[in-house]
Amino acid sequence: MNVTDQLAVIRRGTAEIVVESELRSKLDRSLKTGVPLKVKLGLDPTAPDLHIGHTVVLQKLRDFQTLGHQVIIIIGDFTGMIGDPSGRSETRKPLTRAEIEANAETYRAQLGKILDMSRTRVEFNSTWLAPLKLEDLIRLTATVTVAQLLQRDDFAGRYAAGRPISLHEFLYPLCQAYDSVALEADVELGGTDQTFNLLVGRDLQRTFGQEPQVAVTTPILEGLDGTQKMSKTLGNYVGITEPPGQIYGKLMSVPDSLMLRYFTLVTRLPEAEIRGIAEGLSAGRVHPMDAKKRLAYTVTAQYHGETAAREAEAGFVRVFQERQEPVKVDEKEILTDQQQLPVWLVLVRSGLLASGSEGRRMIRQGAVEVDRQRVQDLDATLATGQTYTIQVGKRRFLRVHLQPESGGKRKT
Repeated sequence: MNVTDQLAVIRRGTAEIVVESELRSKLDRSLKTGVPLKVKLGLDPTAPDLHIGHTVVLQKLRDFQTLGHQVIIIIGDFTGMIGDPSGRSETRKPLTRAEIEANAETYRAQLGKILDMSRTRVEFNSTWLAPLKLEDLIRLTATVTVAQLLQRDDFAGRYAAGRPISLHEFLYPLCQAYDSVALEADVELGGTDQTFNLLVGRDLQRTFGQEPQVAVTTPILEGLDGTQKMSKTLGNYVGITEPPGQIYGKLMSVPDSLMLRYFTLVTRLPEAEIRGIAEGLSAGRVHPMDAKKRLAYTVTAQYHGETAAREAEAGFVRVFQERQEPVKVDEKEILTDQQQLPVWLVLVRSGLLASGSEGRRMIRQGAVEVDRQRVQDLDATLATGQTYTIQVGKRRFLRVHLQPESGGKRKT
């Protein structure tokens, strides 16, 4: 691919390229010499499961790989012990060595869902950071000022609010920058929350007499709530290892206003096709539900294959459009010496919910159905000796057998 076409691929879904003219020069040199660019992405193994918010930058890394460049994943086993302060309002608890190793292995396994791991170089930054001596570290710290570090939004906010900033947190961007020096990186990728760290890498490379890397940042993906950053903590995420039906169902709840953004950032549908969907939605030729199905199918197929995506779509239509039970519903037997059990207690004893208070809250919200009938009474009960299909929320189904304890276990 010529330089102009490569740049068109790289620009898709990026927030900023610093500096694009430098990237053009690097791509041109790569074409002439046949030497691929070294494109780096650092991952601190702070969580073991990737969601599609993480894949925005990984998709961009795959773009570089498809263009023939050398992709390098840095597992931050050393910097992970410091803890990335990006976006934090307080000092991040450092990870233990055992936690880092366990999380790193999980990341490596999941990266293969997006990258061609046979052509992906994986490095651990303890390789070059652990051998550094104190005098080396002092030289590194001499390349930046405290004023520069306090320009970071997270540091500036904490400093202004009088919240503590530990000295070791200042070392994080320097260590990440030194990764670029050790690898002589041509390009570094990261979310927009990593912009400061990527630019420190450019500065440090200059200090070491290297050509500065180009910083390519990608947007932070909003979660299913449509407002906040996708996060497992907030529960507004879609995990790439979740079951196909769960991925499909969750993506059907994406706000209409974010559909096109999801198409651009988390899929690799051709841009012309995405434009066609956008024009169809605007002109009323494409129904939002149909567009959303296309999104859900595409992402589900991306991580589980076409067959699983078709089954997930059929399951969604069956449950949410035709109002039927799923084809497969897990079953649970509950033994009791009571003739009646409160619905909220059945929810807890079946494992559908964690506590009675949560059960009552879900009933008050109208989120609980028994045999397709919404439960509205907090005191509603279920009779022992019968089987019920219980639904909590949109996606959780369970067939519950309430058995009298005196009658022994139900045979299945």
